[in-house]
Amino acid sequence: MQTPLDFLTKGTRANPPRPGFTKADQKHMYRMGKVQELKRNYRPLSALSFAVVLTAIWEYLMIANTEGLTNGGLAGLFWSYIWTFIGFTFVEMSLAEMASMAPTSGGQYHWVSEFAPPAYQQFFSYVVGWMSTLSWQAGNAADCFLTGTITQALLVVNNPDYEPQRWQGTLFVFAMVFVLYIINIWGHDFWPRIQNGLMVLHVLAFLAVVLTLWVMAPHNTSKAVFTEFHNGGGWPTVGLSLMVGQISAIYSVLGSDATAHMAEEVRDAGRYVPLSLFWSYIGNGLMAIVFLITYLFAIDDLDAAINDPSGYPFLYVFKSAVSISGVNALTIIVLLIVSAANVNFGASTARQTFAFARDKGLPFSSWIAKVDQGKEIPANAILLSCTIAVLLSLINIGSETAFNAIISLQVVSLMFTYACSLSCVLYRRIRYPDLVPTARWSLGKWGPLVNAIGLVYTLFAFFWSFWPGSTAINAEDFNWSVVLFSGVFILSLIMYYIQGRKIYRGPVKQIRMARLSI
Repeated sequence: MQTPLDFLTKGTRANPPRPGFTKADQKHMYRMGKVQELKRNYRPLSALSFAVVLTAIWEYLMIANTEGLTNGGLAGLFWSYIWTFIGFTFVEMSLAEMASMAPTSGGQYHWVSEFAPPAYQQFFSYVVGWMSTLSWQAGNAADCFLTGTITQALLVVNNPDYEPQRWQGTLFVFAMVFVLYIINIWGHDFWPRIQNGLMVLHVLAFLAVVLTLWVMAPHNTSKAVFTEFHNGGGWPTVGLSLMVGQISAIYSVLGSDATAHMAEEVRDAGRYVPLSLFWSYIGNGLMAIVFLITYLFAIDDLDAAINDPSGYPFLYVFKSAVSISGVNALTIIVLLIVSAANVNFGASTARQTFAFARDKGLPFSSWIAKVDQGKEIPANAILLSCTIAVLLSLINIGSETAFNAIISLQVVSLMFTYACSLSCVLYRRIRYPDLVPTARWSLGKWGPLVNAIGLVYTLFAFFWSFWPGSTAINAEDFNWSVVLFSGVFILSLIMYYIQGRKIYRGPVKQIRMARLSI
């Protein structure tokens, strides 16, 4: 006589058994009503390495701190990162526990579907699914764009007569997307095997940058680094400027939940996905504090750093510490890590898109959710994600402001999905505590408090993410994220009433009651 789990263990002709998953993985997939279609290539250590490389907080804080230095200055960037790291820790703990409860590539929209009030599960899950999909797609394009513009900036450092053109930067983005596609399609087996090496490179790059700045860069005073704030946006008060400038710190920690979207490719995901998610965040976050203090002490002229011809303050710092050859070496090392993070981010983006399409949340869902049976990867979702990144990067040719607006969509949309997820799991904890799924990585009795603090911080960050960088209200400086977020939100509502409410039932309709006695 067959057990309810035999179809996962033994498979069928249409869905042959996939090697590598554990009994716990089988039970989780059965409870969530999913068939194991993807190969579980990631062992515990490679899953942690994947998360560490992708999170890359100190690297992103280094390359994207102009807004924080402009609005807040040295002290502002430091203290805004400290409270962001502390506040987001509660978000991260909550996401890790939900990833243990339901280790699925769907992430936020799946958790909302499981934990929201029954009357609103379908609607909330659909809207969150759209916002999550579009935010990850925007983030995928943004990360590729960063590598392209940093390459151009390095050309400026080596040749001051070079005048960067937007179309050239777009070509560099194309190159990054091409690498991302090749590795995610044809490198799907070897890529997990080199994650441990990439994590070592991530640590070595950190040591190379920090030690170089300690020894060779000019040094600022402690008073300047920790107590002197800067209001470069023309705001009425320094405090208001500081709130606006915290976007640099917020951006650096975004995407730290990406490992959750790889859950169906991690062995014993209910245990090791939350461990990877949480400890990669803590480790990277602490490294970022050490880096940030070192970096801020090395900025001897704030205005010169902000207005460096390269467009990146970190290149000004590198130039003040080492020769042009040294600048090239340090920047290339960082670019390698960021490029690897882009590949990992692109993989997570494709899996989230694949999962939402599998639940019929997107147009052409059957094509997007198709799994390559030979490679055991969502090849069409990867192709779609790369195509969207290319199309979004074309906008940069016409207007950098328009492209930056799309980038800003990532921040507000992700914060929206986090807020919805935390709200729903907190609701379930308070209203129906007996129906909260078993989690091997559990917050226990502290769960409601952690969820509540995480929710408050998420709403706080969500509010400030809409603010422009200065009081100069014009098309170039305006923060268009409010327009794009509203537009995408309205689009998701239209899609729900046209298509979603008819064919989308949400993951909760497939949930089975199964005892996870693991």
